Amino acid sequence: MIAPAIHWFRRDLRLADNPALSAAVASGAPLIPLFILDTAEGGDWRLGGASRWWLHESLSALSGELKRLGAPLTLRRGEAASELLRLIEETGASAVYWSRIYEPWAMARDARIEAALRERGVTAQSFAGALLAEPGSVRNAEGRPFRVFTPFWRALTERLQPAPVLPAPKRLPAPKRLRAGPAPASERLEDRRLQPKAPDWAAGLRESWRPGEAAAQRRLEDFLADGVDAYDRLRDFPAEDGASRLSPHLHWGEISPLQIWRAAAAAPEEGRRAFLRELGWREFCHHLLAAHPEMPDAPLDPAFARFPWASDARALAAWQKGETGYPLVDAAMRQLWRTGFMHNRLRMVAASFLVKHLLLPWREGERWFWDTLVDADLANNSGNWQWVAGCGADAAPYFRIFNPVLQGEKFDAEGAFVRRFVPALARLDAKYIHKPWAAPERALREAGVVLGETYPRPIVDHAAARQRALAAFATIRV
Repeated sequence: MIAPAIHWFRRDLRLADNPALSAAVASGAPLIPLFILDTAEGGDWRLGGASRWWLHESLSALSGELKRLGAPLTLRRGEAASELLRLIEETGASAVYWSRIYEPWAMARDARIEAALRERGVTAQSFAGALLAEPGSVRNAEGRPFRVFTPFWRALTERLQPAPVLPAPKRLPAPKRLRAGPAPASERLEDRRLQPKAPDWAAGLRESWRPGEAAAQRRLEDFLADGVDAYDRLRDFPAEDGASRLSPHLHWGEISPLQIWRAAAAAPEEGRRAFLRELGWREFCHHLLAAHPEMPDAPLDPAFARFPWASDARALAAWQKGETGYPLVDAAMRQLWRTGFMHNRLRMVAASFLVKHLLLPWREGERWFWDTLVDADLANNSGNWQWVAGCGADAAPYFRIFNPVLQGEKFDAEGAFVRRFVPALARLDAKYIHKPWAAPERALREAGVVLGETYPRPIVDHAAARQRALAAFATIRV
């Protein structure tokens, strides 16, 4: 009897273009698909609430597909190395295949697991597939990792030779007999407590998203058919459906960046170029994290270690709840809470407001986004927050402080986005919707707005906050 092989699913929750899965199938061994929920993995960066919801739905979709192909998914909970070794003992598996992930804790853990497996005579093979290029493979002329995006992206695209997209297997041969019986013991997904129960805050997520490989493919096809040609023109306007919304699918590996790259090849030039640069920024952040494993917790610019951050629990709570008194910021934060997503431009505006208007540490925003975003990704999240704060790679200039009123008037001129997520302002004239405190009393009354009651007054004055931020930044640049 041929010993079975384990494909250890992690963040490659797909069947197509999965090099690890393809290699496992090509080995000819009966296959045991496995997912281990290690609730402690990641330490301080263990799964946030929105990610847990997504994972439940994605595993449900994957489990159905695996069962259809003949090899049901085995679910285990616990410390990854222990559960993997236990399953090997139970089944007599002689090989384990997995796709690499690049968080520092994951790379260290996987190295230990690989050594432990080989010590026991078990074949251990890991494969790329989460990125277009392996971290560390794209370097500048001095042989060092890039710290600026544009030359990184140029170097990556010049050297990139995309492989063919691997097809999904047509069937998966499951073991007929195992040491412990006909099939490895598996937990029920419903018992994993990944979904919120009391209270159930995920209604907006369920309305907004369909996790899973099939949904990811449909989303890509729809975007390339109806969205990519106007992407460079519409991507900054939150009321428009201009975003691809592929980021959570990418994070969980329901679709690969190679599949996106290949599929976008026939798209119109302008839209394709702008869209693929966003894919490139994701790559950049992952390469940064590999080169700077401290990035989620410490500023890349050491001068920021002495930045005079404020401490204001009430201001932080107002920002988190979307009650700052600045409609565009509040609409963005409420979109995040309701849907698990925030439009890219609004991520910059909302983040800038936290770190520059409120002078609150970027790590506070990083933690909040980590818990509430369905596309929460350690590399992207930390890289983007450091960029906005001015302490990271290719960082925004310290004097760039987004004016939330002007941003609203430019990118949501009629207030359609604000009206959707801040219904208390829905009837306010567009002239005042981004600055309701400037509206005449009659306009407020006709719109049913009572400042301080139905909608908050601004918690800070923009001009004063800007001057305070510039003064704070000056203290670390002397």
